[in-house]
Amino acid sequence: MPSSTRFRVTAAAAVLIAIAFAIFAVYRIRQQASQSAGAQRPEFVGAKACASCHAGEYAAWISSQHAVAMEDATQGAVLGRFDSAHFTSGAVTSTFFRRGDSYFVNTDGEDGAVHDYQIRWTFGVYPLQQYLVDLTGGRVQALTVAWDARPAVQGGQRWFSLTPGRGAEPQDPLHWTGRRYNWNHMCADCHSTAVRKNYDERTDQFRTSFAEINVACEACHGPGSRHTRWGRYPAWLRQIVWHDDGLQAQLTERRGVYWATDPASGIPHRSVPRRADHEIEMCAQCHGRRVHIADGYTAGAHFLDYYIPLITPGLYYPDGQQKDEEVYNYGSFLQSKMYAAGVTCSDCHDPHTAKLRITGNQLCMQCHLAAKYDTSAHHHHLAAGPGAACVSCHMPATTYMLVDPRHDHSIRVPRPDLTVAIDVPNACNMCHTNRDARWAAAQIHVWYPTPLPGFQRFAEAFAADDRHDSSAIGALARVANDSTEPWFVRASALSRLAGHPGSVALQAARAWAHDSRPLVRLAALQIAEGFGAPERLEVGLPMLSDSNRAVRQGAAWVLAAIADSLKSADQRRAFDAAAAEFVASQRYNADQAGDRLVLGVFFAQRRQLDLAEAEFRAALRLDPRMSEAEAALAAIQRDRGSGQGPVSR
Repeated sequence: MPSSTRFRVTAAAAVLIAIAFAIFAVYRIRQQASQSAGAQRPEFVGAKACASCHAGEYAAWISSQHAVAMEDATQGAVLGRFDSAHFTSGAVTSTFFRRGDSYFVNTDGEDGAVHDYQIRWTFGVYPLQQYLVDLTGGRVQALTVAWDARPAVQGGQRWFSLTPGRGAEPQDPLHWTGRRYNWNHMCADCHSTAVRKNYDERTDQFRTSFAEINVACEACHGPGSRHTRWGRYPAWLRQIVWHDDGLQAQLTERRGVYWATDPASGIPHRSVPRRADHEIEMCAQCHGRRVHIADGYTAGAHFLDYYIPLITPGLYYPDGQQKDEEVYNYGSFLQSKMYAAGVTCSDCHDPHTAKLRITGNQLCMQCHLAAKYDTSAHHHHLAAGPGAACVSCHMPATTYMLVDPRHDHSIRVPRPDLTVAIDVPNACNMCHTNRDARWAAAQIHVWYPTPLPGFQRFAEAFAADDRHDSSAIGALARVANDSTEPWFVRASALSRLAGHPGSVALQAARAWAHDSRPLVRLAALQIAEGFGAPERLEVGLPMLSDSNRAVRQGAAWVLAAIADSLKSADQRRAFDAAAAEFVASQRYNADQAGDRLVLGVFFAQRRQLDLAEAEFRAALRLDPRMSEAEAALAAIQRDRGSGQGPVSR
């Protein structure tokens, strides 16, 4: 063999050996990284660890309200006047002052006497800022006197009461030292990152902790330790070997997606359907009215493993508009045509600055044709006036906490005719306060002779239920059984049907007990609760093994009284597991009298009377005025024939 040929063969062999070694090295690197990631739980590393690779995102975030959602009470963070300023609400005058670098308030405490309390943390920045006081037992309380951070020309730069005219006395849940204003339970989860409440029911004390004091990167992306390790490898190697970036929350709903607008109809369409709600549910943790049912949430986890969105009728008007009780944005947005079309939160809001991507009507014109919608022919108002703003008509604002207007995210067509028919608000009369709804409805009819009912079509059914009309049952069933209605609305209709037990409600529960949406399944369980053992078993048994904790717990509640009749070992094991989750959920909220009451009822249904009695007594210790716990405790004593007389606590 010629030497040149031998050289080429040798060189080719060397290249092949080198490639083989490279492949083996890459395999070992990937294997070691995978083993390391699997062996260690992901940990929170802090926002500063993100800044070196994500400088632009970090700079945007540090300017946001998320970054200052909660801060230590230092000179740069405190906005209010602490120059011996006085504020009087009812019979109490509070004085805000400083001692050196520390901030204090002199006000009434839980014992009714006046004390000096140090302000430990600020809470929010605009349009108001609240202040937190650290009391005994790890209990942190939010003052109900807050600072109005708006400019003076808007009525701001003043102290004001969040509970004007209520005159809450000490020991009242609405007093600033009461459980309604307890940071550990009511507030912390949404103003800091990775909050763990850590309540000890034996001592009635908290050891609440958080990974970061504010709403930082990992609040939305999940713990970052695996991601930072992944980021240390060269980009070329990450591209070749593995694409898992180590983050638990994969917020990819908008990746590679574009919107195209039909020039004829002006209707925008998403290039591909949105097939997941990861981003929306991540935002819903804080921007939704919900019940917290378990500890340990991190971004990317199943939402209904840790929270249950509330669909209580009193939170919304019958047409779905936000009501006086703060409902935030999630439940409203789920009713909207935008949600149904595939819009996500970050289509409109920059996730790092937490501000709108574009101001004014141009935000909507990202998708909607300006020539069709941003014209007087559409809105019939002066182009430079407030009536020309899309949000004025389609996202009217309700003011919460006295100074904080929030836009309704159900994004609806103005319906003054519904104001006339069922007495719900309408956007027209929020501006035209000197005219009535009949005038507004007539004006709409002149502009649009062909009725435009809008996307939401359930108002009459829910209104009939609110006024206890006999037509409500059939109307609610039609809403619940209409697959074109938003799933949040169908769940609401089913929940309302639970108050009308009968064949119609039962048929709806059976029809939707296997719906793809867990909140719909949970509402079907509510209906089953109003029936006997056969119906409860039929609907509830499959849900004991549901993929969502909230549904499993709901099934355990519905089956509690009849669990002893379960025939197979598998059924009993499934019930026991779901029941344990239910108990753990109530224990997580054991600082709340209502949860202790619910747990007591659960134990009573299981005929575990000693445990039930202990929970009812605990509820009364937390809230001595809770008549339901008093009655339940008396019922247990009667059931036992104890003859103990008045209830002892």
